Amino acid sequence: MSRSTTVVCDNCGAKNRVPAAADGVPRCAKCQTPLRWVVDATDEEFHAVADESSLPVLVDVWAPWCGPCRMVSPALERLAGEMAGKLKLVKVDADDNPEVSRRFEVQSIPTLVLLHRGEIVDKQIGAAPEPRLRSWLESKLPAGS
Repeated sequence: MSRSTTVVCDNCGAKNRVPAAADGVPRCAKCQTPLRWVVDATDEEFHAVADESSLPVLVDVWAPWCGPCRMVSPALERLAGEMAGKLKLVKVDADDNPEVSRRFEVQSIPTLVLLHRGEIVDKQIGAAPEPRLRSWLESKLPAGS
């Protein structure tokens, strides 16, 4: 998979290309600080982007028309930044990617699924305030993450 995004390092401000799927942890080319890893994924690329990730993955199943989804998205991106090097955020549009929705039995959005090595660690349905999401993630992230 060759798709990548440009991420500005929170530490030094350098711009870095971060691939959607890669081994290890994305780090700033200039200062080596772990970078925020946020990826949009489709049904076709989900396995490579999420299941094969070396980091635990927070899957955000959302839709553009969903108000609560749009409200929780900035909080998830901030948490992905705070947990850079420990967590990868993978966003999946439920309308365009029914296979991912079926796999995780999504009946309501937003649905958040925490994965580690392709296995479900926990699931959170509905929007929650950022402090509650942070607490949930910190309590559920596998040891050593």
